[in-house]
Amino acid sequence: MSLDIKICGLSTPETIAAALDGGASHVGFIFFPKSPRNVSPDQAGRLRQAAKGRAHAVAVTVDAENALLDEIVAAMHPDMLQLHGRETPARVAEVKARYGLPVMKALSVSEAGDLDALLPYSGIADRFLLDAKPPKGAELPGGNGVSFDWRILKALDGRVDYMLSGGLDAGNVGAALSLLSPKGIDLSSGVETAPGIKDPALITQFFVAIEAARATSPV
Repeated sequence: MSLDIKICGLSTPETIAAALDGGASHVGFIFFPKSPRNVSPDQAGRLRQAAKGRAHAVAVTVDAENALLDEIVAAMHPDMLQLHGRETPARVAEVKARYGLPVMKALSVSEAGDLDALLPYSGIADRFLLDAKPPKGAELPGGNGVSFDWRILKALDGRVDYMLSGGLDAGNVGAALSLLSPKGIDLSSGVETAPGIKDPALITQFFVAIEAARATSPV
């Protein structure tokens, strides 16, 4: 099985180059003012040029209104939209229809019962991103560097298309892939030296770890 790899929260040409050279299938740009990884639509539009023909560019928003989405789509021309807030299934369907783009819906997981939240989105969202629930008091819905009990996801139907997210880094991705067979993985804080500061060397190390894990796992 092929494994999609998304490096999210990119904001510099150097880190995008490291992600692409490592073999990222997706590069993510975050549009959320509270995030230290926040970029403007124009900035993302310039940065995503390097990914054309090499990786899918993903625009990540949190409960964004149409005006912001319009600006992002016009300036960045993303290949996919990621909705990382409290968007309802109806809102996901509305966004898909408005822009004609695939939509990945992020959902938070901490216990088995949280997987029930996927059902209303089935057949609407093109893909899921399953992330850890943010710590109490956190302002960010994702990118908090925390993980969850991955064993919960073993109960999912194998046909569910999801990206595993939450606290992944070079040190633990092998363990995740030995336990699960997700169709994709997503990371952000795991390749940072400080919140929002991606390190090209850490990105490279992560891809080395991925290759080692893939050599000994079913993915």
